[in-house]
Amino acid sequence: MRSGTLLPLKQASVMPGFGITLGYTLIYLSLLVLLPLGALIAKASGIGLSGIVAVAAEPRVATALWTSFSISLVAAAVASLFGLLVAWVLTRYDFPGRRIVDAIVDLPFALPTAVAGIALAALYAPNGWVGSFLEPLGLKVAYTPLGIFVALVFIGLPFAVRTVQPLIAESERELEEASALLGASRWRTVWSILLPPLLPGVLTGFALAFARAVGEYGSVIFIAGNLPYVSEIAPLLIVIKLSEYDYTGATVIATIMLAISFAALLVINLLQAWSRRRFGHV
Repeated sequence: MRSGTLLPLKQASVMPGFGITLGYTLIYLSLLVLLPLGALIAKASGIGLSGIVAVAAEPRVATALWTSFSISLVAAAVASLFGLLVAWVLTRYDFPGRRIVDAIVDLPFALPTAVAGIALAALYAPNGWVGSFLEPLGLKVAYTPLGIFVALVFIGLPFAVRTVQPLIAESERELEEASALLGASRWRTVWSILLPPLLPGVLTGFALAFARAVGEYGSVIFIAGNLPYVSEIAPLLIVIKLSEYDYTGATVIATIMLAISFAALLVINLLQAWSRRRFGHV
């Protein structure tokens, strides 16, 4: 392109209807995303910055926010790690029942969250199939923060698997074979050959699992126990505020969650951009 030449505003494309699709995109973003979020922030800003800080500093609110975000962060990291392993097994190995296992990975997508919460609570309760074995060991899962972690890993695993699975399928085995022929150890091959192209997918899965975990409600409240200052999550506290007709308090907590989530996702997106520049993969 010559210097000083301006790109045309409307470029030729195989997809017709640029104006209609652009209009739909703007209307969708405005009505379903920007306006609701703007109304939320406007409602919360009615009490001023000092009021928002005061609500955030309330011990019960601060504890619920810490519980939601800290456990979501750890659960997303664990889901990403094990999602990578699950995706690797499903992509690289052929075994009886592989298609069934592959379909089961998507179950948390289709399963109602309340059903998942009831099933997990029944399974990990002290008298449940798994909980009855853990209880004598002094490990209590249901009705503790550990139960929240289990529920968030459950709902985050499909995101971690599905985002990295196509990248594993496209990875070139010739590079692994060349690395082995040149004398590299298995760990060196995994670290230097396999992981770099998979990193953007892993980060994407982590971001999706974290975003889903922060706002998760149905599958958590049944297994968490919902004890204030112990296992109470921020979304539940919003519901409690609404049931008490404290709409300002509910919108303030929601706005704080929105701000923290936006900042966390921004950092993750920056890491994704860095990994794409560093390793040259989309």
